[in-house]
Amino acid sequence: MESGQISDYGFLADGRSAALVNSSGSVNWWCPGRFDAPSVFGRLLDDGAGHWSIRPEGDYTVERCYLDETLVLRTVFHTAQGEVALTDALAFEPGARGHAIGLHSPQVLVRSVRGLSGEVPMRVHYRPRFEYGRTNAYMVERDDTLEAIAGAARLTLRGSVRLSCGDGEASASFTTRAGTTHNFTLGYAPTYDAPLPEVPDADQTIADTVAGWRSWASEHDYQGLYAEQVLRSRLVVQGMTYRPSGAVVASVTTSLPEELGGDRNYDYRYVWVRDFSLTLRALWRSACFDEVQRQFAWLGRAMGRVDDKPVPIMYGVLGERDLTEHRLEQLGGYHDSPPVVIGNNAWQQRQTDIFGEALDAAWLMRDKLEPLDPEVHHVLRVLADEAARDWRLPDAGMWEERGVEHHHVSSKVQCWVALDRAVRFGDRLGGPQDVARWTAARDEVRAEVLKRGWSDRLQSYTGSFESDELDASVLVMPLVGFLRADDPRMRSTIRAVEQQLSHDGLLRRWDGDPAGFLICSFWLVCCLALAGERKRAHELFGTLAERVNDLGLFAEQIDPLTGEQLGNFPQAFSHIGLINAAGVLTDVERDPTMRGLGMPPAHFSPVRP
Repeated sequence: MESGQISDYGFLADGRSAALVNSSGSVNWWCPGRFDAPSVFGRLLDDGAGHWSIRPEGDYTVERCYLDETLVLRTVFHTAQGEVALTDALAFEPGARGHAIGLHSPQVLVRSVRGLSGEVPMRVHYRPRFEYGRTNAYMVERDDTLEAIAGAARLTLRGSVRLSCGDGEASASFTTRAGTTHNFTLGYAPTYDAPLPEVPDADQTIADTVAGWRSWASEHDYQGLYAEQVLRSRLVVQGMTYRPSGAVVASVTTSLPEELGGDRNYDYRYVWVRDFSLTLRALWRSACFDEVQRQFAWLGRAMGRVDDKPVPIMYGVLGERDLTEHRLEQLGGYHDSPPVVIGNNAWQQRQTDIFGEALDAAWLMRDKLEPLDPEVHHVLRVLADEAARDWRLPDAGMWEERGVEHHHVSSKVQCWVALDRAVRFGDRLGGPQDVARWTAARDEVRAEVLKRGWSDRLQSYTGSFESDELDASVLVMPLVGFLRADDPRMRSTIRAVEQQLSHDGLLRRWDGDPAGFLICSFWLVCCLALAGERKRAHELFGTLAERVNDLGLFAEQIDPLTGEQLGNFPQAFSHIGLINAAGVLTDVERDPTMRGLGMPPAHFSPVRP
């Protein structure tokens, strides 16, 4: 299998789609057009699903880095004959700067090979496979380009090296010398009703894309702790943003397994409401309100007019609701770990925590939302009413259990958050009777959680009511202001969760979870800091931050025994967790009175103990 380990990949993005390139110079994943479009390179999930490799003919070692403040990747191959640099980028539109980057990306993948020393024999192998590997393309040479067409997709490749065509693939050998450059540009366009794919000048396109990334970075200031890690994670989150709508996808891949040989393989190329308030906090801390406002505007449009129907818990990047799951039988899966699926049936689940995430985000944005426009006012009011009505119902929980529902403590807590934020909005959201009703429901939820969510045997809050099973999701309780982190029962919960579910700094979600779930580990950092254990919080943050790959990228999970990254990659949730943990550590170090008061917006107006 040529896909390599998950941590072997670099991540390219253009505001619409993403590509993954391994350390051997092979593009093994690209879904041009939008993140959830069919792949044209899919070797990440099956050897036969397409790739585009450029690498030395013989043995080599590799060093990689991103060009400063960009997602433009530079790979240096060291060989016995000399050294070669390969620069890869997904292009921005010419001249795009600042917040305009990615809005009209040309859907062009650019690769530039430059000789640094000696004479190095190189090999390029181009093998597109459309529709997730289902379709072999026709290849036609036209002037100085190579065109591949199949079904709805068309690729046009231009290179300074002539490729020999075979059965749906092309290859060539060439030699680099010090100071020489060989460029390749690959453009995508739909087969019908679209102009031919763009094939711009590679050097100019890379320079323009670098300038675009750096212009965006220069408009966003971050003065907190762990700036290097935060700035890298900020770029990753921006790279996972579908710029035309402002939506941030959970990941850019599908079906990378949580456990090799397991069946928890899901499509994460969508947008979860659950991630919403945490994403906004991360953008609020590390970017600027333009990104925050675009996110909130997207949520309002995606939800539409909310009436009595259940609110979907996830959407496509343009707000699509029907994300019905399909299995791709033609793909064997990452390291032979099927199934490979597109779509995600979690869209049909009831997850009552989303009420809290949406209203928490609105409370964070409250100054920017004044006066509330009618659409936002309607959505927030209905969500508060649904939290008051539905908090008693069981749900699938934030870990999206399939085929079963429980009274998850974290879901009840988020219903409390929805009601608490609605009460804080007060007459800006509802009349006196509404506020009184929301207040009564909020206090009832709180009392039930404190009573039924606590286990005397474990001396801890647990995953669901009347349960003796620990779950890392309860660590959100102090982060949203439900309980202070230094409350005796919360301290005991933090201690129990860490002792029973943590291994070498990696926190599993529950007993039996095969790997450490990174955002839970960062929640633990926050809880320790807020509980006054600042030294341990910093030590844990440092341990987790070192778990990134050589390019500063996180997957969803990490095997605590092997250190191998698992799950879809890169994972926005993991990088968002890092940014928010760095923010909490900054808050507590700058102002010790922040201790116990949670993440913003909870700490702006702390609730009573």
